[in-house]
Amino acid sequence: MGEGRRSSFLGSPFSLQNCTHMLETSLEKALTTMVTTFHKYSGREGSKLTLSRKELKELIKKDLCLGEKMKESNIDDLMKSLDKHSDQEMDFKEYSVFLTTLCVAYNDFFLADNQ
Repeated sequence: MGEGRRSSFLGSPFSLQNCTHMLETSLEKALTTMVTTFHKYSGREGSKLTLSRKELKELIKKDLCLGEKMKESNIDDLMKSLDKHSDQEMDFKEYSVFLTTLCVAYNDFFLADNQ
């Protein structure tokens, strides 16, 4: 979608700003949770638009079951692999790649479990 189309969509009566009271589907609730979880941790250190390594670690430990099993070195490796800008911070796009990777892993787990 081109930048012009996106701007006109976001300014339309169908934008998220105008339908937050209608976010009732399970998928929309999941999307809202992913966004609000990012912002719950971002900005504690530095920019409100990024997660530092410490903020990412806290998010993983508190909001993901796998967090209790992750070692410090695993979190460091995860941050390095996701930090495409090499700025020691994770922006929302990098965070979304992390979530997409988790979704694929969960899907693979459920597929294997059903075979």
